[in-house]
Amino acid sequence: MVWDVRFLPNPYWVPELRDHTGLEEQVAAYVLQNKTGRLFLQHLDPCLSFLLTSHEGAGRKDFTLAVGCTGGRHRSVAVTDYLKKVLAETTFDLTVYHRDITRE
Repeated sequence: MVWDVRFLPNPYWVPELRDHTGLEEQVAAYVLQNKTGRLFLQHLDPCLSFLLTSHEGAGRKDFTLAVGCTGGRHRSVAVTDYLKKVLAETTFDLTVYHRDITRE
């Protein structure tokens, strides 16, 4: 499953955030702590819970979720890091890979 998060505010266009990543608090806050970001997270938590439990209930061992944005350094990383923190409190085994985080 692929989630496109290009609707979230893009830190690339903020000079003081451009060289940072979504793993850093100021970038994650810029992406997620605004009207659109907060509304997205309100929908994301129950959706993710539904998807994971439904796949598990159907006997699926793996669930792959890709989160994408334009450059792969800010928005997708912030959302993935948020998901990592949420899923750390569950029994699901999680692997996180930020494919483009070091890309220029």
